[in-house]
Amino acid sequence: MRIPGWLAWLRPARSVPVTRWRSPGRWSPRPASLVVLLVGLWTFGTGEAMLVRSGLGVSPWTVLAQGLSVVLPMNIGAATFLVSAGVLLLWIPLRERPGLGTVANALVIAVALQVGVTVLPQPGHWPGQLAFVLGGIALVGLGSGLYLTTDLGPGPRDGWMTGVHQRTGWPVARVRLGIEISVLTLGWLLGGTVGLGTVLFAVLIGPAVAQGLAIARVLGAVPGGPEPDTSQDEFPELDA
Repeated sequence: MRIPGWLAWLRPARSVPVTRWRSPGRWSPRPASLVVLLVGLWTFGTGEAMLVRSGLGVSPWTVLAQGLSVVLPMNIGAATFLVSAGVLLLWIPLRERPGLGTVANALVIAVALQVGVTVLPQPGHWPGQLAFVLGGIALVGLGSGLYLTTDLGPGPRDGWMTGVHQRTGWPVARVRLGIEISVLTLGWLLGGTVGLGTVLFAVLIGPAVAQGLAIARVLGAVPGGPEPDTSQDEFPELDA
């Protein structure tokens, strides 16, 4: 059933929509593209910070950054940037092409995460901790929806995942699962926090990103253009 245009944001997207702020090239952003990119990445990093401050567990890649911050003389923001830089090196044998969004992803999320961890309060009770987890996942989903629609290049982790998929032919879902289990295990062994928040992130991040893309689809609709037809949303690339 087709829903009214003004309720289109309620229908989760299953592909990256074309928006009015979409960049014409990975290294040639429009002003609007750059603004949306930075807002999206900062929102993403703030969501990750909320997960950290919840104390209930974080996303797999942040578990790794936390673990590195335990064993190395650096804060979690610097560790996040170090992880991103390391993953970018893994792009080389895969012949992946970075974009401005790739570089900004590594820098802005690391800074936003560290700022958030520094300024956000730590909930003192379980309901507040759970609220931080759910709010953090929602912000990561919204931030992803915004930055992905700028078309300025994937983040280091997503680019590595899709590169492995393209070079090996392995299903995206299996590649992602294998990478995240490996990263989670290593981070936990180094001292990162694994808990309820980690489980909830794994279960809810897919729907959260789909909802973030739906919001971006509505906010970025071309004025005077046709209303998006969500009745035939059949895009398997986001099913993983």
